Amino acid sequence: MRRGILACVTHRLLPAVFAAAVLAAAVLALGACSDDDDSGERGSGTASAATTAPPAAQAAASRRVKLAKVGDFDMPVYVTAPRGERRRIFVVEQGGTIRVLAGGKRVARPFLDIRSRVTSGGEQGLLSMAFAPDYAKTRRFYVNYTDRAGVQRVVEYRRSKSSADRADATSARPVLRYDDFEANHNGGLLAFGPDRLLYIGTGDGGGADDQHGTRGNAQDLGRLEGKLLRIDPRASGGRPYGVPADNPFAGRNGARAEIYSYGLRNPWRFSFDRSTGDLTIGDVGQNAIEEIDFARKGEARGANYGWRPFEGRRRNFDEPAPGAVAPVLELPNPPNCSVTGGYVVRDRGVPGLLGRYVYGDFCKGELRAVRLSAGSASGDRSLGLRKVDSLSSFGEDGIGRVYVVSLGGPVYRFAAG
Repeated sequence: MRRGILACVTHRLLPAVFAAAVLAAAVLALGACSDDDDSGERGSGTASAATTAPPAAQAAASRRVKLAKVGDFDMPVYVTAPRGERRRIFVVEQGGTIRVLAGGKRVARPFLDIRSRVTSGGEQGLLSMAFAPDYAKTRRFYVNYTDRAGVQRVVEYRRSKSSADRADATSARPVLRYDDFEANHNGGLLAFGPDRLLYIGTGDGGGADDQHGTRGNAQDLGRLEGKLLRIDPRASGGRPYGVPADNPFAGRNGARAEIYSYGLRNPWRFSFDRSTGDLTIGDVGQNAIEEIDFARKGEARGANYGWRPFEGRRRNFDEPAPGAVAPVLELPNPPNCSVTGGYVVRDRGVPGLLGRYVYGDFCKGELRAVRLSAGSASGDRSLGLRKVDSLSSFGEDGIGRVYVVSLGGPVYRFAAG
């Protein structure tokens, strides 16, 4: 969704796409347990049918996948839950609310309502949330939203002491901000990594060709935009957050210590494999290439993903991009318009997807799966499921089940067919 809700670089696509999303939402009146397991290119006797199906039929059945509808929401952009949570999922709505489904039933009152603080529309709004690894004890969670001045803010909140279905709206503590030079390319995803630190995806600041600054923002280590940041979001030493000493640019003159990876255009959705800790980034392209970037656990540290000198493997500007890492998967644009990154599925309840990375595109709405490895991707295929209009996001709950989100309202979960 980085060129959909989040990302038409030239702005020529966004109005049409967004209008379609709003129309879909209007038609819909706009307004949940399993385990873990297993993981492209950059480059013999028969049994009675009445009792046990033949091995080939069993294998075919195990590969079947369907979408189970969870509910309808008001412009949903993300689904998540605290690790280990078995009853609840949390649905982030772009306008500034977070909804709870508990035991499959929607809680009437929002978990959090910050609509008065949020600028929403296009690629701006309440874009994601993340639960601290010690949420059960500290009640801490974090949100990323566009404020009324058009600035992206990461803010800490705490769950209510009296209800698991309510946040304490008075507990807001600002953590970090980054600039929106334009209304698009804001990134916006928050996720805790396997190291229990908070990762923040930021867009390049918007407009075409990363136009701000002499060489844009993504290759500028002095700017937070166009990066994957890594921080300890707890207040430390009188500062609102801490910076890990092993961040790749900590201590370097002229570089922001928060930066973990750089050279990104608009990493709308990224994820960590809950089994291996590997990192996958869906980085929205400009006019030619949508890309999927992949790194084994810890190997994205200091990585340069090449934007703006490169769009995918395609040379975009005759400028240096030191050590540029090519994507493991490229998607042509058109027919794609804005890649929506997903998850490596570890839900044993859906064996047909086990170990595969699911992803899609905001405009095409086709759900796909691929196997990823260092430097390559293989077996990229369509899942043959219904198209999801305005495919804004994927999500993962506390026990590893994976969800599919339409900006038009519906949220689905992958299930065995």
